[in-house]
Amino acid sequence: MESRNPAFRGNAFYQRTGGQGYGAPGYGAQQYGAPAGYGAPYAPPGVRPMTMDDVVVRGFLTLATLVITAALAWALVPTEMAVPVLVVALIAEVGIWAFISFGRKANAPMVLAFAAVYGVVVGIVSHTYNDVYNGIVFQAVIGTALAFGATLAVYALRIVRVTPKFAKFVMAAGLALIGLMIVNLLVSAFGGDHGIGIRDPGNPLAYVFSVVAILVGCFFLLLDFDSVEQGVRSGAPEKFAWYCAFGLVLSLVWIYLEVLRLLSYFSGRD
Repeated sequence: MESRNPAFRGNAFYQRTGGQGYGAPGYGAQQYGAPAGYGAPYAPPGVRPMTMDDVVVRGFLTLATLVITAALAWALVPTEMAVPVLVVALIAEVGIWAFISFGRKANAPMVLAFAAVYGVVVGIVSHTYNDVYNGIVFQAVIGTALAFGATLAVYALRIVRVTPKFAKFVMAAGLALIGLMIVNLLVSAFGGDHGIGIRDPGNPLAYVFSVVAILVGCFFLLLDFDSVEQGVRSGAPEKFAWYCAFGLVLSLVWIYLEVLRLLSYFSGRD
């Protein structure tokens, strides 16, 4: 079975595992995966297959790095320097994200560097929100943890099954949301007070948009869980755990930021 998460599919990962990709035979033109005996380790000779512990440890290291740099940015970046530091961190974050996503070169230095830079962004954004709505960051963290736990339970109980059709739907929904955000930003930049309304606290559309964005973030978590399970069951190389950690942290931060924004709408009510 191939990964359902599009971030982990394609010839690049196959080539970087020495032609011994993971999954079932017949996937793509390169014949990904193991022959008969699906589930047996199928990493290249001399390379240890990935385990669930590998994903847990790398995921924890990635998330811990993000949290530490977020806390440092919160405590050390002065208010007057917040915007310049945020812009620089965003540029660095996008650059590293593109290198990992399109170059398929996830490893410890790259993923941890991404987490560190992303943590700066999260720390500055969180501090800004907390200055306006005291205590909202703690509420958003709790909300994100609950969303993660609920999504994991839904996946473990197979309430929602990750299929190719589901993966295509999630990708389409994610791209649509990002497209709307870009349009909203452009409209705001060229004279619209609140863009198209999807980020305007006074517009009911903003509430709907944030709820949908949180749900899509949870759907991406389902794809991440499926990628982890597929990789472990089919004996993906150990380094694939860094791809999994990268995807999980991306989905978690997406959910956290949208929960933070949604809570701010309610906190802003008189």
